Amino acid sequence: MSKATETVLEIDLRALEHNYLYLKGRLRPETGFLGVVKAFAYGSDSIIIAKKLEALGVDYLAVAYAKEGVVLRDAGIRTPILVLHPLPVNFDEMIECCLEPSLYSQKILEGFLEAAKRKVQKDYPVHLKFNTGLNRLGFVGSDVDYLAAQLNGREELKVASILSHLAASEDLNEKAFTQNQIEAFEKISVKIHKKLDARPFRHLLNTSGIINNPEAQYDMVRSGIGLYGFGNDVKIDKQLRPVATLKTVISQIHSIAPGESIGYNRAFVTHSPRVTATLPIGHADGIGRQYGNGKAHVTIRGNKAPIVGNVCMDMIMVDITDIDCQEGDEVIIFGGNHTANEFARDAATISYELLTGISQRVKRKILSE
Repeated sequence: MSKATETVLEIDLRALEHNYLYLKGRLRPETGFLGVVKAFAYGSDSIIIAKKLEALGVDYLAVAYAKEGVVLRDAGIRTPILVLHPLPVNFDEMIECCLEPSLYSQKILEGFLEAAKRKVQKDYPVHLKFNTGLNRLGFVGSDVDYLAAQLNGREELKVASILSHLAASEDLNEKAFTQNQIEAFEKISVKIHKKLDARPFRHLLNTSGIINNPEAQYDMVRSGIGLYGFGNDVKIDKQLRPVATLKTVISQIHSIAPGESIGYNRAFVTHSPRVTATLPIGHADGIGRQYGNGKAHVTIRGNKAPIVGNVCMDMIMVDITDIDCQEGDEVIIFGGNHTANEFARDAATISYELLTGISQRVKRKILSE
């Protein structure tokens, strides 16, 4: 990896490939794999990540909203793309771009059916989302008769798959709850295969489900955070490689006398002589105010430098009193030995929030073979 001369998010495609092959290796050979690339591929670069996953042979990609899928299609991605949370305003564009909706309510189903009629579609692939306990989106088991009445004999739509989403697969204390979800999905699957003319494939597991519930892998699994290097389990994290490393540089060094304050609202006041470094990254770049005032630290020449004072919009200040460094030196915000998971945990949040919050104004640098 090269030295940073500005704030940059390095995206390591070698790590992505390693993670994909590791997760695939935990599955049956015939089990399909869906790579989740929503939210700019968890804050990295959705086009670059999707192209790499396509080259690796993923069966599906998934985004949250139609606009994300349109961007991928415009970039030349041809792999099937599942839209997890489609909205009626985007139905026509989705059809034009061959994006496959996850249908989760009567309104969404009937609206998409009408759009498919208007666009004169035949066997357009759709997916039926069932709520088995997350209570976020989805039909319920008692909707199967309604779905059969709406879809059987229709030439406009073809049900490609049915899916649900586990609520707590990473929490082994919730194994009973997860098992209840798996059993509920199994009952729905049996009923769907009896009532529906089509015989859709099935997918339920997320990254933690792949790790903890491989018996329920069905026909395909979906992985998001695992592809980017985090398995919600310390043992699994050691087997994965973080894809993203956030780096910056020291802009200026200050010697601070006792009794002086640092940053907005005088949130930090020195009690002894201190030396601080100002870094060109702030909450507009995704390092929120919750990381300030000693909650989190960065790494400079292998040493921990805690963030002092409030995080500013475009800058943070760190304590380098005991670190031999100079202006222009590289700073690791997260990555390497101090992962995004650890950085986030210091401020009582999660890697998902930190990674997806990295601003698009931060330069992306792609590391490949």
